[in-house]
Amino acid sequence: MTRSTIIHPNRLLPGSMPLAAATVLLLAAGADTLEAQRSYPPEMAGTISEVYRAVGDVDLKMYLCNPEGHTADDQRPAIVFFFGGGWRAGSPQQFLPHCQYLAKRGMVAAVADYRVASRHGVTADECVKDAKSAVRWLRSNADRLGIDPNRIAAGGGSAGGHLAAATATLPGHDPDPEGPSAKPNALVLFNPATVLAPVDGDPLPTEEQRERFDGLTQRFGAPPESMSPYHHVGDGLPPTIVFHGTADETVAHSTAVRFCDGLRAHETRCDLVSYNGAGHGFFNFGRGEGDERNRMYEDTVYRMDGFLYSLEWLDPKPNPDGTPRKRRTWEDVLGDALKPPPGGTALPRATDDEENAEPPAPGQSRPDGSEEG
Repeated sequence: MTRSTIIHPNRLLPGSMPLAAATVLLLAAGADTLEAQRSYPPEMAGTISEVYRAVGDVDLKMYLCNPEGHTADDQRPAIVFFFGGGWRAGSPQQFLPHCQYLAKRGMVAAVADYRVASRHGVTADECVKDAKSAVRWLRSNADRLGIDPNRIAAGGGSAGGHLAAATATLPGHDPDPEGPSAKPNALVLFNPATVLAPVDGDPLPTEEQRERFDGLTQRFGAPPESMSPYHHVGDGLPPTIVFHGTADETVAHSTAVRFCDGLRAHETRCDLVSYNGAGHGFFNFGRGEGDERNRMYEDTVYRMDGFLYSLEWLDPKPNPDGTPRKRRTWEDVLGDALKPPPGGTALPRATDDEENAEPPAPGQSRPDGSEEG
């Protein structure tokens, strides 16, 4: 049974450097096949669709899930997800369950369709342009959509996680740089591709690896470094949570460690939740068999909820009798940080290094306050 382990937020992890140059190439070897096989055009029951960008004769749609009773007069937080599929394929259906969940929790949650190689013949830099347009569209239409323009998150998995991270980090690749900001206020990333170019100090790549780097350049439509979120980490980036499996053979877990270390070095919150033995796409709805079906989906959604709760974007979950629950303080919930979610997997005992680590600063714990301490 796959178990999750929490790597404490806001501290550098010993032994996380150096990273072999080959690990940045893994995503190029193959798309996330589960996402790539989802139906297209997508079946997005219960959503409202609007065109957020037109490129030639292609109308790109945003599929929105609104909370019950939502009106344009509201000022709700929002999130837009980007599906995975190696920038080549995939479907917005991948994150429909996440959107439905967050809408019930009071957020406006959306999935953006974007151009991909198999359907539109584009390179990955065009995908980044679409992603930035999607965040900008939400902010530009905040009053009409009933959302808070200062509480917009970007999320996604695999290549979609790359696009979400790219909206926050990458300069350029922007069809409207003079328009409203395309930078999100938080990031929710599932096995994202964040290190996509050689890193200074790493071992020199072999000839085979150099050839693969050349292939990346063609696939990206731009120099790999210009497409690599890690290479553009700096000050003022949004708080981030990353979910990643330690056995991921498509996007190496070590790249998630490196990306979070880079954010923390710039005093940006990055909560890395690692799943021992989990492979690529472990978090998706529908994964697993029998009693294990959707266990990792539920675990990651629970912790996503806790991250957004800690930002005060979500209200406390109600008491069992339906009455409102008071918001818990950081001190109240700190003890729950390593407890399993209701019905979830037991967590392994913390290592000595984790037990001796400084606790996260107030307001930076992950539990959502829905359980009594």
